[in-house]
Amino acid sequence: MIRLFLAFLMSLSLATPAWADRVKDLGAFQGIRSNQLTGYGIVVGLPGTGDDNLEYTVQSLKSVASRFGLQLPANINPSLKNSAAVLITADLPAFAKPGQKIDVTVSALGKAKSLRGGALILTPLQGADGQVYAMAQGSLAVGGLGADGADGSKIVVNIPSSGRIPEGATVERSVDTGFASTPVLTFNLARSDFTTAQSIAAAINARLGPGRAQAIDGVSIAIAAPEGADLRATLMSEIENLTVTAAEPSARVIVNARTGTVVINSAVRLGPAAVTQGKLTVRVDESQRVSQPAPLSQGQTAVEQRSAVGVTEEVKPIFLIDAGPKLADVVKAMNAIGASPADLVAILEALKEAGALKAELIIL
Repeated sequence: MIRLFLAFLMSLSLATPAWADRVKDLGAFQGIRSNQLTGYGIVVGLPGTGDDNLEYTVQSLKSVASRFGLQLPANINPSLKNSAAVLITADLPAFAKPGQKIDVTVSALGKAKSLRGGALILTPLQGADGQVYAMAQGSLAVGGLGADGADGSKIVVNIPSSGRIPEGATVERSVDTGFASTPVLTFNLARSDFTTAQSIAAAINARLGPGRAQAIDGVSIAIAAPEGADLRATLMSEIENLTVTAAEPSARVIVNARTGTVVINSAVRLGPAAVTQGKLTVRVDESQRVSQPAPLSQGQTAVEQRSAVGVTEEVKPIFLIDAGPKLADVVKAMNAIGASPADLVAILEALKEAGALKAELIIL
């Protein structure tokens, strides 16, 4: 399998033309991002799979009942097998406006075995600043299930203690991104690279005029922009659709020693090296021989243990790896060695230690 994969990589590397990427695929504008929301609530209507009288769930259920003017006696605890305390999480997209719907994830906080069939009671969702940005409510869609037998046996499929409510929250407050009034627009790369940052700045200046964009560091490009949401939205759309040639990534070899997967990117280079690889096999054969005494010798029958130990070594000739300036050369060298995935990992580590592998070796 490793040979087939390396052959596939070689076919990709026979022609390696540079291709252009859209700016929007290389990063995002600063401040234009989603925000995490969280909340604590109660799920009701469970078929006996709830929290079973946990103290904080009891307090929560009493608080919910008090909203409707129902006061439960202090010395009476309601049965909570049909209720469960849950945590709610959601992502508030950038520019989300009041009235829009977002999905929420509901997860059991206590001992609830399953949330299947439950409904979330109206719950506020807060941001990191403590402000309420959405209200969640609705019936849960649970992908997992569980069942218990009278003898103690049970079966669980997926995770029944967590579910989702599609469009289960309504946005009540929007987040001001500030993109319409900031002094400059800042575009941040997803991966730090000074060459790519300079290329994006050059492409923006070529399109909008000299001096409009400046690479601040390996991640950020500052762009002078007119004030006003409409003008900036048009400008950002134009910048996002510019095409640039991203810089070649750092040379890396990714090895998963458990599965034998080896991934080599196009920047990897090989220096000249000599490699030999063989297999040592030790074999121990055990047998027994019965020894019979001579007639009338007064001897006893005995069992004799016999062992045969042998060592075989698969001898392979030493293989010379020439300097490889391209990925195709690296693939050819790996195929020529003919090693198993486990042996290939050891060979790559040895090449790295010898200084012949011009790449970062990452072993998962």
